[in-house]
Amino acid sequence: MTEEKSFRKTGTASVAGVDAKDAETAKAPDGTPFALLDPRDQLKQLLKAELDGRPFCELSNVTFDHRGAAIVGHILLDTLEEQGYSVDDFDAVGALTAAAVPLVEAMILAAASRGEDLNGFVMDFVYPSIKGPSIKGKRVVLLDSWLSEKSYVQTSSLVTLRNGNELSLDFGIVEHEGAEVVAIASLIGGVDMDKPTVKVVNPVSDETRELPFVEAYHESELR
Repeated sequence: MTEEKSFRKTGTASVAGVDAKDAETAKAPDGTPFALLDPRDQLKQLLKAELDGRPFCELSNVTFDHRGAAIVGHILLDTLEEQGYSVDDFDAVGALTAAAVPLVEAMILAAASRGEDLNGFVMDFVYPSIKGPSIKGKRVVLLDSWLSEKSYVQTSSLVTLRNGNELSLDFGIVEHEGAEVVAIASLIGGVDMDKPTVKVVNPVSDETRELPFVEAYHESELR
């Protein structure tokens, strides 16, 4: 007789991905239990803890944490909508760096939970192209985990060293793929403008343009 196997039952219902054990121990600085915080404040608390004592990081400890992963996609979608970009205004979101890949996945799942279709892709720098469903004729939002002057230095690559702008080749790739970039978004931003924009360059044609930059959190509110 073989032993009967069963799936482990899901425990107590959680709030925004925080399980019962975490809810009992995690608290905000003012003493409010983590599980009772607004999702945006939950993510803010996780980011502040990750940034503590660090000039820059890729935020993996937040984006791969079950608490952060459960809400970050919704926070990014909400922030974009607040800035005038609903899911109806773009068809796909693309990761500018490896650090943004979990954010793309989170946004896809968050959109699906709202009954919306959203595709994702990632830049392929080995052979300049994308990995993911075709973006030909699509409207796309380019995404990073942290985009500021500091991230240009920390994530320096052949693109940065050759062109002085990390987004140069990225812009050329999506244009070559036949897509339209409608905005650039980042979980953390450091652009001090009333209406932030990012200047991008097409390295093939040297065409320059400014694209709207949407930051879910400004670095200053996390320090």
